[in-house]
Amino acid sequence: MSKYGNQKTLVDGHLFASKAEAYRYQDLKLLLKAGHISNLELQPKFELCPKQKGERAVHYIGDFRYIEDGKVVVEDVKGFRTKEYLIKRRFFKYQNPDIDFREVVV
Repeated sequence: MSKYGNQKTLVDGHLFASKAEAYRYQDLKLLLKAGHISNLELQPKFELCPKQKGERAVHYIGDFRYIEDGKVVVEDVKGFRTKEYLIKRRFFKYQNPDIDFREVVV
């Protein structure tokens, strides 16, 4: 069990950070099979700030990315919003206004 009470869960050979994330993956697989979404990706990574002298780059890693009705969607499954997540979410949304960002709160 982690600090926030989530339990890592293995589905289809993928280790998810929580049961909620694993359940959402199973929902998205059904939508993919039914043709409602396409190009499902796990853990898409986005650079928010490039590497600078003496410092690492800053990234936002979503839980899922897919195409729905011709639009790119990035989802993040959250049971608890950390301060770091809120800041990264804000930068991500600012830098990617063309991406439909969805937060699935459990």
